[in-house]
Amino acid sequence: MWTINDFPAYGMVSGWSMHGKLACPYCMENNKAFTLTNGGKASFFYCHRRFLPHNHRYRKNKKDFLVGIVENDVAPPHLSGEELFDFVSEYGDIVFGVQSGKQKFSGFDLTHNWVKRSIFWELPYWKTNLLHHNLDVIHIEKNVFENIFNTVMDVKGKTKDNIKARLDVALFCNCKNMELVCDGSRVAKPTASFVLEKNAQLLVYKWLKSLRFPDGQASNISRLVNTEECRLYGMKSHDCHVFMQTLIPLAFRDLLPKGIWNALMEISHFFRDICSSKLNVDHIERLEKNIIETVCKLELIFPPSFFDSMEHLPVHLPFEVKVGGPVQYRWMYPFERLDIT
Repeated sequence: MWTINDFPAYGMVSGWSMHGKLACPYCMENNKAFTLTNGGKASFFYCHRRFLPHNHRYRKNKKDFLVGIVENDVAPPHLSGEELFDFVSEYGDIVFGVQSGKQKFSGFDLTHNWVKRSIFWELPYWKTNLLHHNLDVIHIEKNVFENIFNTVMDVKGKTKDNIKARLDVALFCNCKNMELVCDGSRVAKPTASFVLEKNAQLLVYKWLKSLRFPDGQASNISRLVNTEECRLYGMKSHDCHVFMQTLIPLAFRDLLPKGIWNALMEISHFFRDICSSKLNVDHIERLEKNIIETVCKLELIFPPSFFDSMEHLPVHLPFEVKVGGPVQYRWMYPFERLDIT
């Protein structure tokens, strides 16, 4: 029927590389990701306004997204299995090995990200499938949570709001209050509105240390908290799942500005709703519309370095739910928890 893998393995079985500016397997070469000048990594900061309705106010906003850019483009179409089969049929087989070296098709990372023709296309029915490879919700959710938590809590070495990010903000955004301040030989990084002060961070960690969950709902998150170092250690996928859907709105409710907290609450509720065991078509269509606006709200808050492919992929999750059904039958939890010893 389909494959179920995490994102790196998705690229291995599908033949479409999950690295670089063309990492999204739905937008493919039609996305608008770009390489950050100072960060050096691909940013999906400018990839979401074109999914909005044509009369949406965010499309004409030249100030709060990429400076001076009005979005008039339409969203890229979802390619059918037959159309994908026509694309991969144009490429021959590549021989991988020590002697031949790693070969690439012409135009790789520029006009396409194909690295091979998947063996699944040899199945006679594969091109008629509506869904070939599932985006793994638990790993997307885990990565989104870690980016949000580490950035808001200003975790050293893991935050997306570092010096290089601030240099890119000065190039691409109109956020004067976030630009670096030079004072002689010293460079100061002003505290962003989405970053908690040290006292507020300590309050969050102490609150997490005191948490208790009913048996079977979550692991004992309190044992993962180090209040002295203000760090969380050893968070598993399910811990991030519970934190993202339940604790994010509670942890930051009285500590962040209302607009920022609202955006975080919306992304939290999106993952809670998309993981529901029962969904109707009307609800899924509302989720599909709301998640686009929610990601755009996050673009108004966080720097371009925050938006890697994981912050972009939630836009496509409602489509997969409509086609494939509840995510409980299409994610990695059963296989990760399976004791194969």
